[in-house]
Amino acid sequence: MRDVIITLVVVGSLPFILRRPFVGVVMWTWLGLMNPHRLAWGFATHLPFAFMVLAATVLGMLVSRERWRLPARLEVLLLALFLLWMGLSTTQALFPDPAAVQWSKVWRVQLGILLTLLLTRSRAQIEALVWTAAVSLGFYGVKGGLWTLLHGGVNRVYGPPGGFIGGNNEIGLALLMTAPLIWYLAQQATRRWARYALYAAAMLTLVAVIGTHSRGAFLGLLVMGLMMFIKARQRLLPAVLALVFALGLPLFAPQSWFDRMHTISSYEGDRSAMGRIDSWGHAVTIAGDRLTGGGFEVLVWGSAHDAHSIYFEVLAEHGYPGLLLFLSLILLAWRRASSIRRRCAQDPTRARDGELAAMLQVSLAGYLTAGAFLGLAYFDFFYLLLALLLCLDAQVLPLARTSRVIPRRAARPLPISS
Repeated sequence: MRDVIITLVVVGSLPFILRRPFVGVVMWTWLGLMNPHRLAWGFATHLPFAFMVLAATVLGMLVSRERWRLPARLEVLLLALFLLWMGLSTTQALFPDPAAVQWSKVWRVQLGILLTLLLTRSRAQIEALVWTAAVSLGFYGVKGGLWTLLHGGVNRVYGPPGGFIGGNNEIGLALLMTAPLIWYLAQQATRRWARYALYAAAMLTLVAVIGTHSRGAFLGLLVMGLMMFIKARQRLLPAVLALVFALGLPLFAPQSWFDRMHTISSYEGDRSAMGRIDSWGHAVTIAGDRLTGGGFEVLVWGSAHDAHSIYFEVLAEHGYPGLLLFLSLILLAWRRASSIRRRCAQDPTRARDGELAAMLQVSLAGYLTAGAFLGLAYFDFFYLLLALLLCLDAQVLPLARTSRVIPRRAARPLPISS
């Protein structure tokens, strides 16, 4: 039954995508983040839904009379250069076959991001993508939070198998990044019941992060909580909820969770932590020997260990030039969010845009912190956040320029001599 429903939803959306290509961006975001076909049990698990949606989106753009333009931002150029460099490193990969498989996934993700940048042209469309991301991953947050509460946190929370977020560490990072978006939607809700429901979903999502038993996600949660307090427009409510969350932690986190988190400060005796350090050293060695790095999956096939870090993953697979492009994207995205917030702070009518930029920045803080210990450098959610910031900036910048225009003073009449 699940297979039939998912297939009908995707296939049924294709005519709407041909007429309005932005619908394809929404469907691609839903498929990429939620992976609903992974929740089925039959034929739908193997159907190329993402390809069908992307093909319909491109066809809809070709038959449309509208002119599509990318945002004229430096991040777009850097993203294109990063993609080209990854393609070059794939041609020089130490393990060509697994590198080619991973490259086929990465360039399709970037194609979806390109279409997102081209087709997201209004504030309502940005809001639609925020809702899509929040609901797609918030589903696992609410489900995982309830699972953690009902079972006392003994059984770990995992994501849908076969995708970017199948493992406990990966779903922990994804849920961490989702909570600020749900919080933003709660702040904007006009109906009281919707606001309370979204606040509850955000809290359950954070409970699910604890339920993953991911140490990297826990560190990201600490940093993100601090950023939330700094960036949020109303600081009292986040502070109160954080206090309630901390006091209630012993009620849904078992002793095994506390023991696992304690190993963060005593990593020398933890085999998993030492394996990460060995992988990072191996990444530095590969990048020092090869300008283009070792290509995708070089650590997995070369040392039988995952990179366990977005930074060392890029370093090992694409060398120091690739890492420089990746870090430049991160830095510019962070500065873009700060720039939007500053501009919106000067205009009370743009408070909503400033709040969205702040929560996107909080989500980035979670990714950058937890990502230091998790290998999700090509996670489509990060690039979606980048695209949302660029599209939001394109909406805010013209208004900011208009507000700076000072009208000329009316000419004063010459005095009449008596």
